[in-house]
Amino acid sequence: MTANGWFQILLFLLLVFLVTKPLGIFMARVFSKERTFLDPVLRPIERLLYRVTGVDEEHEMPWTEYAIAMLLFSVVSMLLLYLMQRVQGLLPFNPQKFAAVTPAHVAFNTAASFTTNTNWQAYAGEATMSYFTQMAGLAYHNFISAAVGIALAIAFIRGIARRQMKTIGNFWVDLVRCCLWVLLPFCIVGALFLVSQGVVQNLRPYDTAKLLEPQHIQQAGADGKPVVNTVADQTIAQGPVASQEIIKEFGTNGGGFFNANSAHPFENPTPLTNLFEMFCIFAISAGLTYTLGRMTGSQRHGWAVWAAMAILFVVGVTAAYWAEARGNPLLAGVNQHASTLQAGGNMEGKDVRFGIANSALWATVTTDTSCGAVNSAHDSFTPLGGLVPLANMMLSETVFGGVGSGMYGVLIYVVLAVFIAGLMVGRTPEYLGKKIEAYDVKMAMLVTLVFPLVILGFSSVSVVKDFGTSSIANPGPHGLSEILYAYTEGAGNNGSAFGGLTVNTLWYDTTIGITMLVGRFLMIIPMLAIAGSLAQKKYVPPSLGTFPVTTPLFSVLLIGVILIVGALTFFPALSLGPILEHLLMLAGKTF
Repeated sequence: MTANGWFQILLFLLLVFLVTKPLGIFMARVFSKERTFLDPVLRPIERLLYRVTGVDEEHEMPWTEYAIAMLLFSVVSMLLLYLMQRVQGLLPFNPQKFAAVTPAHVAFNTAASFTTNTNWQAYAGEATMSYFTQMAGLAYHNFISAAVGIALAIAFIRGIARRQMKTIGNFWVDLVRCCLWVLLPFCIVGALFLVSQGVVQNLRPYDTAKLLEPQHIQQAGADGKPVVNTVADQTIAQGPVASQEIIKEFGTNGGGFFNANSAHPFENPTPLTNLFEMFCIFAISAGLTYTLGRMTGSQRHGWAVWAAMAILFVVGVTAAYWAEARGNPLLAGVNQHASTLQAGGNMEGKDVRFGIANSALWATVTTDTSCGAVNSAHDSFTPLGGLVPLANMMLSETVFGGVGSGMYGVLIYVVLAVFIAGLMVGRTPEYLGKKIEAYDVKMAMLVTLVFPLVILGFSSVSVVKDFGTSSIANPGPHGLSEILYAYTEGAGNNGSAFGGLTVNTLWYDTTIGITMLVGRFLMIIPMLAIAGSLAQKKYVPPSLGTFPVTTPLFSVLLIGVILIVGALTFFPALSLGPILEHLLMLAGKTF
């Protein structure tokens, strides 16, 4: 661990802090339909969209109608993406002549993945998807799935802010305004910045380069005997990368144009783009905490939520950086702590352009949110270093989290924290002037129980059945960690991976796809039910017995509830996975 590494981490956190207020104010104005500097350009476009689609922008929806509109839109979007993949060979903008995506379970997994903002990829993007599928299918879903998450967060915030009302907004209006005002303008500017730094943006066919020295690759032939193949050419993939890269980060999507994701130099060419892309991952989620405070009339509460998130983030990145900087004790006689380029440590699976600090920082950022983009191989982290991304996802998107999903995810824990505080003082809990009653707590607990149920349920089957264990490349506790990671990223709509698990099978493609859908939509329904319930409640003035939600004590309580209710659920599984692997590593055990 070096002073330079800590400086980069603190600089990143400072940038996130600085963007929180201005972006939060802007989003509050957009979703409250207050005038912004973009209105002269965007309002005519918005009105045209409503006329074409028959949307009444003045119509307000109860939570049930809001949920139905969101579900129908998501189902249709998912079916269209599935169909697009299955007929890809017949569609335009396919210079490499890629055939349809097969088998069907891969197309299903991908459609579920991008619809739920997970962006898990059981395929190599540059070798599977045409430019048309990348742009009209995947990049489109990057925008739409992010916009859906933000719209849901705003609906929840409205539920908290409104008094004795049965409606929480209009899904179609929230969706359109999010795309037009929040996502598109920033992504246009951000894509141009990435292009200026060397990120590729074109529609050209792939290039072919002659190797200076042909490579001789030995493979098994049809009869099982070794066959040596000589490779003299290298295919250089390219395409409309920058336009997808920016929304991949800003919308916390994570699905890379290339298989190497943000470790690929065409996606992330310089240390500056590395910092910019990480900043984009946290920007909207941080801004929504200020939006929460502004729309509910309690700005200090918004900052209290931000502080809780920031503390959990700092703890996570510190643990990951420390673990990776220590290196692997089994590499006896190898200097892991100094080099001519940078301070050493565990550099396996990491890009020398970014080093230990930025790899640990990115891994923490991408798993605190539902992004899943990677600039290093999480599977190559030390056991405790790999524990941090896994534990981050198990906190259910509460550390800034995905765009929108992080906000409504942490608000579920806010409801539980307020309820627990009420139990401790022996009175009905209150949250910003609303009494938290049995119905609200039941819905909140349903959200928190669905998450571990789907993760631990599918993981338990996978570790005892041949169709699950046959995909494990690493025996021992790390194999369990790989399975846990796969289902955790699916339920958390994250999309990153421990790469040692072969998931492109019928079992894993199907069950992880189901996990993504459950982790997205079965957690949204009870959340919207809470929003609808809170919107109908009358305002209760605070009294001496009201637990304040604007103080450092509340931030501490919120952190405690997140860790106890969220993290401890998974502690037995973590004990058998990365924690056991760490202890065995210290004892000199290898697999």
